[in-house]
Amino acid sequence: MDKDFDKWNTEKKTVDAKVVNRELFFYAREIWWCSAGLNIGVEVNGKHENFERPMLIVKKFNADMVWALPLTTQGQNNKYYYKLDHEDMKSWVILSQIKTISTKRFLRKVGSISLSDFKEVILRLQKFLKIENPLAGGFLGGRSH
Repeated sequence: MDKDFDKWNTEKKTVDAKVVNRELFFYAREIWWCSAGLNIGVEVNGKHENFERPMLIVKKFNADMVWALPLTTQGQNNKYYYKLDHEDMKSWVILSQIKTISTKRFLRKVGSISLSDFKEVILRLQKFLKIENPLAGGFLGGRSH
């Protein structure tokens, strides 16, 4: 399937021109439909007219920026996915695709995940982020940058 990058570029200009709504309240644990766009290679794409995808807010930095994880209905049973049973929708959080996104991408709120699911997502992310000492064991490919 060919990607219509020209169409996404037009939509991206609209998203970028949005003014962040300072009265829009959002929090970690919430799922929002976001303009995820068309991306490169294995990066998760948005779908439909707005190139949208549901995303879980992992961390709110300020009114303009969050860390978010994309959701999919095409999950896999491995360490890179965490299965949610959110209301009537079965979906998986794609742990390996954490992104820093602008809140200009927010379209509409879906709801919130349970505190227990959120804790598990955070624990799994922490495991991914544990990076061994970069100077030990050839982490830098044998070079001493």
